[in-house]
Order: sequence, then structure tokens, then C-alpha cells
Amino acid sequence: MVKRILMIEDDREMVTLGKLILEREGYEVLAAYGGAEGLQLLHQENGQVDLLLLDIMMTGMDGWQVLSEVKADEELRHIPVIMLTARHYLEDEGETASYAEKFEHYVVKPFVVRDLLAKIAEVIDRS
Repeated sequence: MVKRILMIEDDREMVTLGKLILEREGYEVLAAYGGAEGLQLLHQENGQVDLLLLDIMMTGMDGWQVLSEVKADEELRHIPVIMLTARHYLEDEGETASYAEKFEHYVVKPFVVRDLLAKIAEVIDRS
């Protein structure tokens, strides 16, 4: 069965690149270009995704807000989340630590593709 990944990212080039990489690996990729759009798509899909790739720094609703809403929603909280960001962990150490139990991995962009794919496979295989 094909695993489904929802990528919530406001950088359209990053979404294009992510889709290319992930679809080549056999994943079905859904994309939303902001937090509110991502939550709406999650609800439309009835939470039927295997993984959420979530950018932190987005205009409007940021990734932390989306993460909080996903994990507070009974229908969505089962979805594992990998956070993507251009900021190093230590730049947001306090904020990141306060959300640490809600996500599986924190990946800094630019990332090594094989490392991201390994984390995705690990999370999907575990869930």
C-alpha cells in the first residue's frame, strides 16, 4: 500500500523539490502552502495520511500552531510529524523543547536527502 505524506510548506520551490524526491521513492505526496490550508486538507482527507512534513516558519499560522492543533484533534493526533525548518535547533531551543513530545524529528534545511528519507522511512515503519 502506498504511504501518503502531507507536506505543509509555504515555499513552493521546496514543495516542488519535496514532491519530486518523495514521489520518486514511491510515496503519494499531498501539498498545502500554509498552515490553515494544511489543516483544512487534513480534515478533507479525514486524517488519512501516514506522515506530516511540517515547516515551522510560515506566514499566518506557523508550524508550531499547526502542530498544536493537529495533536489536540482526536481525529488527527495519530499522525506522526517531522518538523522542517531553516533555523537550527539551538536558535529556538526553548520553543522547540516545549513541543518536543509532539513531533518525531526536527530537520534543518538544507538537508541531506538520504538523511531525510531515512527519517521518513523510520517514522512510517514505526507507526
